[in-house]
Amino acid sequence: MLPKRTLALLIVASLSAGCAVGPDYVRPDVPMPERFQGQGAVDQRHATATADLVTWWTGFGDPQLTRFVALALEQNLDLVQASARVAQARAGLGAANAALLPSGNVSGQAARVYQSVETPLGRVLNSTPGFDRYGNDYEANLSASWELDVFGGLRRGKEAALAEYQASEAGAAATRLAVAAQTADTYISIRGLQARLIVARRQVQTQQDLLSTINLLYGKGLAAELQVRQAEGALAQVRASVPVLETGLDAAMNALDVMLGAQPGTHRAELFEAGDIPAAPQIGATGSPGELLRRRPDLIVAERRLAASNARIGVAIAEYYPKLSLSGLIGSATSVASGDLFSSGASQAAGVLGLRWRLFDFGRINAQISEARGREAEMLAAYRLAALHATEDVENAFSALVKREEQAAVLAQGVDSLGRARGASFAAYQKGVVSLIEVLQADENLLRASDERAEAQTESARAAVAAFKALGGGWQPGESEAAVAIR
Repeated sequence: MLPKRTLALLIVASLSAGCAVGPDYVRPDVPMPERFQGQGAVDQRHATATADLVTWWTGFGDPQLTRFVALALEQNLDLVQASARVAQARAGLGAANAALLPSGNVSGQAARVYQSVETPLGRVLNSTPGFDRYGNDYEANLSASWELDVFGGLRRGKEAALAEYQASEAGAAATRLAVAAQTADTYISIRGLQARLIVARRQVQTQQDLLSTINLLYGKGLAAELQVRQAEGALAQVRASVPVLETGLDAAMNALDVMLGAQPGTHRAELFEAGDIPAAPQIGATGSPGELLRRRPDLIVAERRLAASNARIGVAIAEYYPKLSLSGLIGSATSVASGDLFSSGASQAAGVLGLRWRLFDFGRINAQISEARGREAEMLAAYRLAALHATEDVENAFSALVKREEQAAVLAQGVDSLGRARGASFAAYQKGVVSLIEVLQADENLLRASDERAEAQTESARAAVAAFKALGGGWQPGESEAAVAIR
């Protein structure tokens, strides 16, 4: 048995050791540009409103959009799953903390024993004066054990559990961001499809009027059959586009209900009346690419998982070293009446210093360390790749936003010009200068341009949503413990 002084030194060493085996984690530097390539063009936009990154969806100026996003953040089932994952990770962290502390147990038992005198033992005992065939046994014990974390394996395990917990919190924030963005994107798509459906139905009516006019002229011998067939084909094309748009609209409405945690069709009545396509707001502060590492929750997830994999290297290395533990027992046992359990003098006590050492298992330990290092290398590459993809997302969203707005502006000019052309054509028709066919063809050109403009407006608003999502808007890092990891 070890001397008391040696035992005390071991305990003090385990409590006061500030170092642990394995590499200490240092957040890696990821090269990032000083400025986004498309940032200048985005800053030069002249939007009607400016949106803050935290609540960017309010910048679209659409109360219904704002309400749907708020409902999604309250009711979405993906967020419920993310919250459950955070609770699981929190429990894992609690278990890792508990492993560093002593554990205790209380045990007790009472037994009623009967000894038959027909057995060899019973015959011998029966010859003893005062032998009682009936006996009572009572026992009560208090035990405790404590693994001394001399080499820091348990502390590294706690580091890994903490990093995983922080990753789960950041993952929940990433889910929140994705839910808000998907809800806004779906709502904007609904408004865009409704606008295009209105245009398509007007196109159908215009093509029907054109076909009726050409048929009338054909009956009088003033139009060729080729013109009739061309008008019929154009009408069929326009009619065929309506079911496609209606199918897309139904799917988008169903998708919005699911995002809100409701059965498909729940909110359809609220969206029955077509509304304006929300205008993309100005991005209040894009920040620098380097700030994405501290703001985008998916990058925080990747960085925290890297930290966890680094800590698990220390957990594996700690298996090289012996495990020391302390355990003790205090109790009392008696075979007499229950009232004499603690006063009969039949007490018991024990103290044990345990040692466990995988002395002949270094081959498996080497494999576990190599596996842990390989996992860390994988997580490092994943973190760097995630940073590259984050920058790519922002650049693509900025480009789409600017180019789609330019397209919408050009198409707006075209719609304005075609609108004036249609007015001139109708005035000429009233004077008998041109036929009704020219007027209807002018209507068709105007409607086609209007459809293209509605699509461009929709895509520019969706690109704005993608930009806010890519920038990590929709949450504040200081709201969760995951922010500790990136300060």
